[in-house]
Amino acid sequence: MTDPNKIRTTVIIPNYNGKKYLEDCLTFLKRCKGTEFHTIVVDDASTDGSCEMVRDRFPRVELIRLSQNGGFAHAVNVGIDAAKTEFVLLLNNDTVPEPGFVDALEKTIAKSKRCFSASAKMLSMHEPEVIDDCGDLYCALGWAFARGKGESSARFTAPAGIFSACGGAAIYRRKVLDKIGGFDDLHFAYLEDVDVGYRAQLFGYRNVYCPEAVVYHAGSATSGSRYNAFKAELSAQNTVYVAVKNMPALQLLLNLPLLIIGCLVKLTFYTRKHLGGAYFKGLAKGISLSLSPEGKKRRIRPGIRGFWEYLRVQLLLWRNLLALSIKIR
Repeated sequence: MTDPNKIRTTVIIPNYNGKKYLEDCLTFLKRCKGTEFHTIVVDDASTDGSCEMVRDRFPRVELIRLSQNGGFAHAVNVGIDAAKTEFVLLLNNDTVPEPGFVDALEKTIAKSKRCFSASAKMLSMHEPEVIDDCGDLYCALGWAFARGKGESSARFTAPAGIFSACGGAAIYRRKVLDKIGGFDDLHFAYLEDVDVGYRAQLFGYRNVYCPEAVVYHAGSATSGSRYNAFKAELSAQNTVYVAVKNMPALQLLLNLPLLIIGCLVKLTFYTRKHLGGAYFKGLAKGISLSLSPEGKKRRIRPGIRGFWEYLRVQLLLWRNLLALSIKIR
């Protein structure tokens, strides 16, 4: 039996009514080779028998059952608090990892103490040769987008720096999470992984992409579809909240014209899908959240790492905007 003190990674799987995916996820996770790891399933008040299935089929998996659904970020934080290891690996319930998945991520993040997170190579479960996510980029429009999405897997075989790791399949340094405040549960869901990666950069840490860690992703297992009112509203709310929270006043003013353009473009997009009302409502809620006492309390204050970290991030926002415009063309 492995000495628990020698285990460096805990895999945390948030779950909400994902029984039909979760069984495969845990089955393939159990087949992962190389490093030993602990697994925690945090169930967000499911009603589909998910908890019973985990208890019956996977007795060695630690199960934490929440009495009410507090959202992805809250479930993740519960799992992180329960973990006792140096690293925590977040994994969506609608994923299937390859055998070397955990080992590759652990080895990648362990290479440098300045590395906060490492994002896996997420492939489409329905089209395995197509990228679902190779780490996330965030630009001056206030948009976060998956690097490589829809492109050939063969194009993304090299490690790379990224803005933030996709929380659907990524490993994080626990000590840094404690230092920067963990995942912000005011997001409920969506962009909480971009926010935590953003904060880590302001503290001087970096995020990377690990091509050797391969996982297949079904997508939209919790929200039910790629575009819906729930997702439109939360995405809009958190678009505003991420920018206001992490940018000092001068930087926010500098980016404001592009942020407004970004919101107007998205509003038009969602209106064409008959979701404009939900998106507009989300923008209003984002402003309200950012100006609320709780939102103000969680703002990142200038001076954490000084002027140079803010400048470096701003250059990244412009560079990623350029990359997005080239991709769109």
